Amino acid sequence: MSTNGTVLGDGLAAPERVLGPRTPALTLTAALLGFALICLDASVVNVALPAIGDSLGSGMSGLQWVVDAYTLAFASLMLSTGAFSDRAGASRAYVLGTIVFTLASVACGLAPNLPTLIGARVVQGVAAAAVLPASLALVRQAYVDPARRARAVALWAAGGSVAVALGPVLGGVLTTAWDWRGIFFVNVPVGVVILVLLVRAPRSERRPAPLDLPGQVTAVLALTGVAFAVIEGGVEGWVALAVAVVAAVVFFRVEARSPHPVVPLDLFRSRTVTAAVAAGAAVSVAFYSLVFVFSLFFQQVQGRSALYAGLLFLPMTGLIAVTNVVAGKLAGRYGPRLPMLVGQALAVVGLLVLLYVDAGTSSGLVAVLLVPMALGCALTVPPLTAAMMDAVPAERAGLAAGVLNAARQVAGGLGIAAFGALVADGFVGGMRVSLAVSAGLLTVTFALSCRLGGRSAS
Repeated sequence: MSTNGTVLGDGLAAPERVLGPRTPALTLTAALLGFALICLDASVVNVALPAIGDSLGSGMSGLQWVVDAYTLAFASLMLSTGAFSDRAGASRAYVLGTIVFTLASVACGLAPNLPTLIGARVVQGVAAAAVLPASLALVRQAYVDPARRARAVALWAAGGSVAVALGPVLGGVLTTAWDWRGIFFVNVPVGVVILVLLVRAPRSERRPAPLDLPGQVTAVLALTGVAFAVIEGGVEGWVALAVAVVAAVVFFRVEARSPHPVVPLDLFRSRTVTAAVAAGAAVSVAFYSLVFVFSLFFQQVQGRSALYAGLLFLPMTGLIAVTNVVAGKLAGRYGPRLPMLVGQALAVVGLLVLLYVDAGTSSGLVAVLLVPMALGCALTVPPLTAAMMDAVPAERAGLAAGVLNAARQVAGGLGIAAFGALVADGFVGGMRVSLAVSAGLLTVTFALSCRLGGRSAS
């Protein structure tokens, strides 16, 4: 798909001037490994959740925070880290992000209790938000020729898709053969390899880039407040919701007046941008949230092992990268609307079919029934990304991509919070409500996508 978002950040702006000898292959390898690593951490944890719960004595809300602490920190800070990458220089931002991510992974693996693990996951998310735009900026600056650069960016994006696909399987293997802590310790050697490769990578020039700190802070408060309200509930939940509402109001007022907003509200005057962001968010709710739910379903409801559960996701995740390529070609030939509509329709049908799944349904059959939903989501994302990029001026492409991918990550995180709360009150019933909600959201975005132009995304 890449279900994690394939294009992001201010790295899409004009390439940086490179200082020092050019080593494009090393730079691409380092950037690809880092992007794959942060994408892997968004999906590898799901299958290990029951083991984490047993080890640290956590209930459903704690498991939701293990996932959402990373996702929400990653998503909300994604709005500003492109500008941070420009100000610090992409190579410096990438080194700093990789070091912090690696150390936070060690802290996750050594965590003696749930609060420590969740705190370390937040730090991982902050570091991942710095790594992502810097990695793309490094790829862009390493390849001057547009054709070679396009191939390099495609490889970079494919690395993320492969990581998402392998995440559940690798999580199951490590949890079964080692321990849930292994899913975090495996990041350490990869981080070391990245840093070694970066020794010979070119250094990036710093560029002035404005930061909208009030907008960023209020965005974090609003998103965290909503997630806390959904996951925790009770009096504290209502207080958190009130804080989120106030923060959201302040956020929109700040963004409307800021000369350099993290989310330019005028982008949404374009119906193409609105449809693309809405469809991207709906796809993320369906994909990320249901991987979370079915990871628990296979193990807690059907009693499967972590390894078996991870392998059950292989049919759906293994086809994602191939479908991404097909979707991109279809968008190039027919325009973005047709593959977007086909993808969303296929995902809705897949979700409705899954409504018939219960505790007694064969695990193998469930694995097969997950495929249409995943393929529909994978078919939708590249065209909607292309549609949004075509709908904005070239100088705003990086900003628009950051908004799109932040919206997708936020939607996935909030979907996990909401669906986790639903299944906590009765797993199969809550799972069916989650499926119905996802299908409803995609039906709405299907209708929005119908209003797009045929071959043109404008």
